Amino acid sequence: MQVYISADMEGVTGLVDADDVQPQGRDYEHGRTMMTEDVNAAVRGALTAGATRVLVNDAHGSMRNLLADRLHPGASLVRGKPKRMGMLEGLDGGFDAMLCIGFHARAGALGVLSHSFFGHEIEDMWLDDRPVGEIGFAHATAAALGVPVAMLSGDDVACEEMNGWDSGVATVPVKYARDRFAARLRPAAEARAAIEGGAAAGLRRAAAGGRPTVADGSLTLAVRWQSSSVAAQLEAVPGVTLKDSRTVVTSGTAPELFRLFGLFMQVAAARTGHYPYC
Repeated sequence: MQVYISADMEGVTGLVDADDVQPQGRDYEHGRTMMTEDVNAAVRGALTAGATRVLVNDAHGSMRNLLADRLHPGASLVRGKPKRMGMLEGLDGGFDAMLCIGFHARAGALGVLSHSFFGHEIEDMWLDDRPVGEIGFAHATAAALGVPVAMLSGDDVACEEMNGWDSGVATVPVKYARDRFAARLRPAAEARAAIEGGAAAGLRRAAAGGRPTVADGSLTLAVRWQSSSVAAQLEAVPGVTLKDSRTVVTSGTAPELFRLFGLFMQVAAARTGHYPYC
């Protein structure tokens, strides 16, 4: 069994604030340790379920957050950027399942550190007219590659969001949102035991259920930006049109859209230079 892990940071055990997840934050180094331990719990669960290969992709911000020397030796790590597929770099149809660790709810949801990819710069996103964030976009892309999502960890709002896309995914809430920067936390040891158990159970369930039908049809992605300047620049990309002064629309398969969206974010970063959660 080959297992792919996409590891974000906002949904990690114990973390609730930008200071926990951004390099300039006073608690960022502690956040890196917490992120690494959550991922290690998922790796242990994958190995328990029979994984013969585990690939971890550091999917947060600079993508240099996980402590490589403390990562479980049973896993290899994709680290740094740029990556053509960003949060899903290295994922292909050769993997039997994907685990999403430390994920968060989409922009507009009252979840811990909720946003969609790029802090406050993205007001909303839709995939075939359905509101979508990182969870739904990752799930759709994995499905298009024939890879089932077996488990997700994050706050309770992120877990609910994943279950809205796929009720068959095992979800592990490691904290319960009280507001966007506040939560009731599960004890760290308890949360990591739940991640380990949830990963193993989710992978066994995914193996028993078989692979999803590969969806190769075209989807429509719409992104509403805070800045009309970002939308205006993106209109120059072939296949991208303006729905209004701040909303861009394009179509393609889920993997094509996921890769193109990475270009969108590079343009937005160049135009704005703002940190998330401002």
